[in-house]
Amino acid sequence: MLRLISDNTSVKFIRLKLVSFSISAILSLASILAVIFIGLNLGIDFKGGILLEVRTSSNISIAKIRNEISNLNIGEISIQEFGQDSDYLIRVERQEGSDNAQQIAVEAIKASLNKAFSKDIEYRRLEYVGPTVSKDLVKDGVMAIIFAIIAMLAYIWFRFELPFALGAIVALVHDITLTMGLFAILGLEFNLATVAAILLIIGYSMNDTVVVYDRIRENLRKFKKMNLNDLLDKSINETLSRTINTTFTTILALGALYLFGGQIIADFAFAMLWGIVVGTYSSIFIASTILVYVNVRRTKEPES
Repeated sequence: MLRLISDNTSVKFIRLKLVSFSISAILSLASILAVIFIGLNLGIDFKGGILLEVRTSSNISIAKIRNEISNLNIGEISIQEFGQDSDYLIRVERQEGSDNAQQIAVEAIKASLNKAFSKDIEYRRLEYVGPTVSKDLVKDGVMAIIFAIIAMLAYIWFRFELPFALGAIVALVHDITLTMGLFAILGLEFNLATVAAILLIIGYSMNDTVVVYDRIRENLRKFKKMNLNDLLDKSINETLSRTINTTFTTILALGALYLFGGQIIADFAFAMLWGIVVGTYSSIFIASTILVYVNVRRTKEPES
């Protein structure tokens, strides 16, 4: 069996608590400020508008496409490479008026491109998202994340006890904050796929945390007189091999998805990759370490 970490590690994780908490606090604050002042690059899912995917011949560049449609007076236009070198996404802000106004804008774009490039352009996808739908999607996305956090809080509280639940929730909020901050800083598109990635990150991070918590609870029963810091270190080290192996294999799968899955799921895979790394870190350095500061009960060993 492949083992990236020895089963007999003895890393003093708890000694690093002030360092890890400081790093997490700085990164979380930077992420919050980035979301506030830079803002998220919301996709059409969340802000409404028109998305047109086109495939062109190899000699048509973004500059040429922009030059042809920049004078159509249809508002903000964004063009970016998508998938192959000859594929582009054209995003246009929602037009004032009814659905007919959106169709008129699309026809104007197509007419301009057809006139300039004739048979060298192919229209592959067209999407419309109205303001009502986009507002509902924003609300639903936020509520999905909030309900997921509440459900995890209830689950950990029921399965363990309140101090464990508090540690798990702090770790989840940490993971979500850093993921959103990264998207804001890098300007990656934040859409429904990203919300799905965040929900998956919550599940993965919680699974990692539960594994460590199970061992901590078991050791609390077995070693009633052991110093709490030593007990937490022992528990984390005992599950470290499993945690790292699981993280490594998951990253291999997501890495392949990111590199070869195509542009349409690249941001989703990237969010997952980042979230897996952050979730592994938080389950060790946040969720477990925070138990030092809460009142964890030492229960008696149950009779067999």
